[in-house]
Amino acid sequence: MWSGPRNISTALLRSFSNRDDTIVYDEPFYSYYLKETGLNHPMRDKIIEFYPTKENEVIETILRDKKGIYYQKHMTHHILDKTNIDWLEKGINCFLIRHPSKVINSYIKKNKLYSITDIGFDQMFRLFNYVKKNITKNIVIVNADTLLENPEIYIKRLCINLNIGFSKKMLKWPKGITKDFGIWHSHWYHDIINSTEFSQTTNTIMNVPNEYEKIYEESLCIYEHMNKLSIK
Repeated sequence: MWSGPRNISTALLRSFSNRDDTIVYDEPFYSYYLKETGLNHPMRDKIIEFYPTKENEVIETILRDKKGIYYQKHMTHHILDKTNIDWLEKGINCFLIRHPSKVINSYIKKNKLYSITDIGFDQMFRLFNYVKKNITKNIVIVNADTLLENPEIYIKRLCINLNIGFSKKMLKWPKGITKDFGIWHSHWYHDIINSTEFSQTTNTIMNVPNEYEKIYEESLCIYEHMNKLSIK
């Protein structure tokens, strides 16, 4: 599941982790990304110390055989231009999109926003085009805002697209921290830790501060192109 930050990616991971037949992996390339870019994210040193930073080691880990369903939550901006992506053919690639006005307004509450790369829309589009050209034309695109309008119907349709059975457990989960969360949960996951289900949303487009107008326009173009192919 490919996503940019400040989407509902962690809620969707929580939804899948609550199934009885699913193993999940939370952002396996995060430590690699921090080490390679030198970016100063919250908890940077702890993340680098705790998780593998070498590309080949990360890829080897995520390709190990698992029983049942193996759900991986990936951040698109963690995949650099030089990162090997040949392994994408080993699984079903899904793309989780959200209107960029909501992404930007949520992101700037937690972190500094310098470019479109920080919120992953450009990398999302690169990965999307790679998968479409080299792996399959039948790509699964999930619109977070549409999902939140009616989670049960949307999750059922997502399961159909993935050719897996639907489980009611995907709609409600116990409140609290789980072993499936990355150690960065203490900074980023406050809302999901205190949740028991997908939260309600509004389709109102949010105003974006003028200083981010260029990032917004570039992201919106990508979003609108991909949204045409999303699950309705």
